[in-house]
Amino acid sequence: MPDDSSPKHPGQGFATRMSHAGRAGTRAYGFVNPPVHRGSTVLYENCLHRREAAKHRYDQVMTYGTQGGPTHYALEDVVAEIEGGTRCLIVGTGLAAVAVPLLAYLKAGDHCLVPDSVYGPARSLCDGLLKGWGIETTYYDPCVDEAGMRALIRPNTRVVYTESPGSHTFEIQDIPAIARAAHAAGAKVLMDNTWGIHHFQPFRHGVDVSIQALTKYVGGHSDILLGSVTVNGEEDWKAVRGAASQLGQYASPDDVWLALRGVRTLAVRLQRQEASGLEVARWLAGRPEVLRVLHPALPSHPQHHLWRRDFTGACSLFGVVFQPRYAMEDVMRCIDGLRLFGIGASWGGYESLALPTTGFITRTAGTGDFGGPMARFHIGLEDPADLIADLEQGLRRLEG
Repeated sequence: MPDDSSPKHPGQGFATRMSHAGRAGTRAYGFVNPPVHRGSTVLYENCLHRREAAKHRYDQVMTYGTQGGPTHYALEDVVAEIEGGTRCLIVGTGLAAVAVPLLAYLKAGDHCLVPDSVYGPARSLCDGLLKGWGIETTYYDPCVDEAGMRALIRPNTRVVYTESPGSHTFEIQDIPAIARAAHAAGAKVLMDNTWGIHHFQPFRHGVDVSIQALTKYVGGHSDILLGSVTVNGEEDWKAVRGAASQLGQYASPDDVWLALRGVRTLAVRLQRQEASGLEVARWLAGRPEVLRVLHPALPSHPQHHLWRRDFTGACSLFGVVFQPRYAMEDVMRCIDGLRLFGIGASWGGYESLALPTTGFITRTAGTGDFGGPMARFHIGLEDPADLIADLEQGLRRLEG
């Protein structure tokens, strides 16, 4: 698996970096956690200083509240550290983190390539606002190889969007191959890396812009909405930062502070939830009611070899395809009977979730035959033995 060291902090482990990044330091007088800085107006001692500060609108220089403040800058530095990039922008939601770079690079007459497995709201953005603005989207098979990607790229293709693994169905994409084809044609590579946080280093594999829904694992407690856009070059930074400014994208400093607090335990939560998720996934894979489990870290996954090559671990979200003899109503009855799993969207929090997905998956590139009714499971911090016992009694409800 790839090396997980940090060029900024060689020799320091991920848990150490998450405990100390974005803080004043262990020898600084005051409370351990940084304060929350709220504000709109920024005062200057004279007009000259204000004018000079305005020239640095792409840097961490305060000129107005929408440009962020010390609380934002601390989280931006931490997320850039996690993603292995140079600069990070914090926005209000995960979907905003999708929208900002798309709007930064696309204009009327441009073409965008998006995997057929993409997060549903991102597809709605492409089919709605982007289409209305004269931007064409083509949905491609997420398992496309380099030659296939080259064949899809047009002279006006400006963005190749990726999401690995895919929402609900967890296809792993060959990001280096896709990036080679895209860059040869002058297109930017965007990636939703939320599932792969910490486990996948996007810029080592050819990604230009990495997107995170910080709502998930960074927040960790299902009580905030945030997103991030991370880049690894000055040209890309100016593009996404400029788009965010023009769109008025901003994140609440209170939510940013909660994300800073959440990131301190990110390493231990990811480790525990990965282990628990695999334990539950392996148990489900052995059940007669289950046709297959969609978890990239299982050897049975079709792109397991790509996961082993490019990822250092896995998160705790995966899918399940039930035997075709069951109807979706049977799966819903099973999920309704679970006692420890909440029924709700999102993931990455401390609590386990279950959600039926059949009927909520849109596919237009011929990649929509999964063999049976489906559900998505997120494994939280509960004891996996208790979750398995709960699933066992829930599965009995499949038979009616």
